[in-house]
Amino acid sequence: MKKSVNNILIIDDEAPMRHMLRLVLEKQGYRVVEAGSGDEALELLGRENCVLALCDIRMPGMGGLAFLAALKSRKIALTVIMMSAYGSVDTAIECMKQGAYDYISKPFKPDEVVLAVKKAEERLGLQMENERLKQELAAGGSGRRLVFASEAMTRVMAMVRKVATVASPVLITGETGTGKELVARALHAEGGRRGGPFVAVNCSAIAAGLLESELFGHVRGAFTGADRDRQGLFGAADGGTLFLDEIGEMPLDLQPKLLRAVQEGEVLRVGETRPHKVDVRILAATGRDLKDEIAAGRFREDLYFRLAVVDIHIPPLRERQDDIAVLARHFLESAARREGRPAPVLKPDAVAALQGYGWPGNVRELENLMEKTLIFCRGEVIDQVTLPWEVRRRERDRAEGYSLKQAVARLEDEYLRKALAATGGNRTQAAQMLEISLRSLQYKLKDYGLE
Repeated sequence: MKKSVNNILIIDDEAPMRHMLRLVLEKQGYRVVEAGSGDEALELLGRENCVLALCDIRMPGMGGLAFLAALKSRKIALTVIMMSAYGSVDTAIECMKQGAYDYISKPFKPDEVVLAVKKAEERLGLQMENERLKQELAAGGSGRRLVFASEAMTRVMAMVRKVATVASPVLITGETGTGKELVARALHAEGGRRGGPFVAVNCSAIAAGLLESELFGHVRGAFTGADRDRQGLFGAADGGTLFLDEIGEMPLDLQPKLLRAVQEGEVLRVGETRPHKVDVRILAATGRDLKDEIAAGRFREDLYFRLAVVDIHIPPLRERQDDIAVLARHFLESAARREGRPAPVLKPDAVAALQGYGWPGNVRELENLMEKTLIFCRGEVIDQVTLPWEVRRRERDRAEGYSLKQAVARLEDEYLRKALAATGGNRTQAAQMLEISLRSLQYKLKDYGLE
């Protein structure tokens, strides 16, 4: 069974606490499974497809720390956020050492729970995406690639080819979703280290207390749970490239150690007294303005200058009009290939609507939207009317003003089309989905010319 980030396991011996957490999480769209103890949770994990859990520390029978130990011994992959009303800094550190992802103290506000879950969800999403890419590459697929037609991206790729063969660090900047990791992968693939490993890490997706060990490694006995030496990501990237995504999120107290690793080419593992050499090319990326972060005291200026020997900026999609059509067609073809069906033709009015949209989520948002469009389009062409409402709204608002009557009509037209597409044209089922009578549906189809 495929595991889902949307399924969350709550482990707490207090039923009112489980009930409160269920209400908070279900309001956010998550499916919740409950267990009153660590033993019950282990039993549930045998039949429930959960990858994320909220777990109390003090419970009768198997408590939280014992539960973490049981997960480790049974090699069960579960991201765990610990909870306790008896918390302290030492308790939190101990939980992290035993394998917990995060820690929150009771009593907590609902927003604190949601924030912790969202952070864990983002990390899990990255892990799942990395696993998907590994499987795709193992199967002989080409993986994700840069697709462009604009002069702006042509200049970016010219810069990539120019600096790919040098050893200097590169800082890649740009808004979220512009393709910074793809540019990093291109730098690796075009350079002399292409035969070595490419190791990517999102600095914002790893808890601050664990990042040092993740990056630099640790020696056996460095802390509770360190039962063997670990080389860390610098060691894993030896002879290749280490990509530090969201470098602006790196904790300030860890930045001097990173600076030494970049500048001297040596790392000191946690619990070690003597550094050892590593041969790693550093690529970093950020959506933040690091000069603003330096001014605010959140980023070291010396580290910035060491990382930004070469600075490659990726413009947002709204400034790359020529890329929108080719990317949209590329994503349509990729999604259609996964579905085992021919790709619909993208008509000029649909391209014009896509180019008129602002794309706050950039290329990642365009990919998501084209996949969603394909799901609801069962014909051979995609025109402006077929596109999701968020893209069409700007053009229609400009053309039709603020008429409430016209807005309601546009919304009805869209929902009629979606219901018919979702039911394969079955009017009875479509009427049930829309919660109207079959006769009302027939009248509306006639009114909107959808018969």
